[in-house]
Amino acid sequence: MPIEQRQPFSPERLEALKRALKRWGRELGFQQIGIADCDLAQAEGRLQHWLGESMQGDMDYMARHGLKRTRPAQLVPGTLSVISARMDYLPEHQQVMDAALADPARAFVSRYALGRDYHKVLRARLKRLAQRLETQIGTYGWRVFVDSAPVMEKPLAEKAGLGWIGKHTNLINRQAGSWFFLGEVYCDLPLPPDQPASAHCGHCQACLDICPTQAIIAPFQLDARRCISYLTIEHFGSIPAALRPQLGNHIYGCDDCQLCCPWNRFARLTDETDFFARNGLDTATLIELFGWDEPEFLKQTEGSAIRRLGHPRWLRNIAIALGNAPCSDAVREALGHRLQHPSPLVREHVAWALGQVPEQVRAGRVRATERSDD
Repeated sequence: MPIEQRQPFSPERLEALKRALKRWGRELGFQQIGIADCDLAQAEGRLQHWLGESMQGDMDYMARHGLKRTRPAQLVPGTLSVISARMDYLPEHQQVMDAALADPARAFVSRYALGRDYHKVLRARLKRLAQRLETQIGTYGWRVFVDSAPVMEKPLAEKAGLGWIGKHTNLINRQAGSWFFLGEVYCDLPLPPDQPASAHCGHCQACLDICPTQAIIAPFQLDARRCISYLTIEHFGSIPAALRPQLGNHIYGCDDCQLCCPWNRFARLTDETDFFARNGLDTATLIELFGWDEPEFLKQTEGSAIRRLGHPRWLRNIAIALGNAPCSDAVREALGHRLQHPSPLVREHVAWALGQVPEQVRAGRVRATERSDD
């Protein structure tokens, strides 16, 4: 039956469909499914203020689509409801992550990116969810999104009862913390919305205190231009020199504000093997990853969200981490091999990293060289 000729469903039928969607979602591996309406007026005001302060940095796409981001029916005409889904991805215990972050010789990759590209995993599952509903009611209008279009996924998830937006601007669930992905199905069914989640951050400001670059400038306000995740993933140019020392050994993203969040004591390890670490990215050293040439980088990151970074920015990020690492001959040798790299971006950051060698160490090496010449 064409969509425009579909007979309206009774409230009882819509409620039954909502319960079925939640059951099917769990069967597909989602931890939670919720329903939101399309009123994002409050989120729209916050977004416009954020854009007005230019805190999006180079992310021009945040303003490119006008009001489509906050008005779902403008993005997908006919949208009446949003099916919001979350899927846990935490691959290891907190103590393991803390140890990796504390070792300056190791590379720290944000834990969401260790495994298979989450866009592909969630998109396939959400498509199956939407199609299953179609087998029950016939043709209806729907479209799946996973961080792939102008969609306000966190405000929608908050309205759908999946959690609240914390002071670090990530979504937090009382039973699961914040280690999860979000995805949406826009649809033209007037599904009954869930009760929005209430906030439970209280007086805690651990995320503000821990942020290495002070990117969380106030509760619920993130200046992306200072955020390590933005700098190492979204930013295409040179990373500001003043912020480089604060990056530590982060080479792709940053989990610090999640690692310190008290609600993540309730987080559970994922059962999804797609989110398990691949190619030793959870244990690799900086020198090891800096040695990948472009073909090796493309091979090792196949099917991973990291691949979108590109090899030059991969080297840019690792060069900074090596500059922050303890000085050693191995570090200097690794950096030296990239001094003549074709990319000016890589050469700049390699030169900076080499310049971080303590003055006394360099002076000692000069004296040793002079003695050997004698």
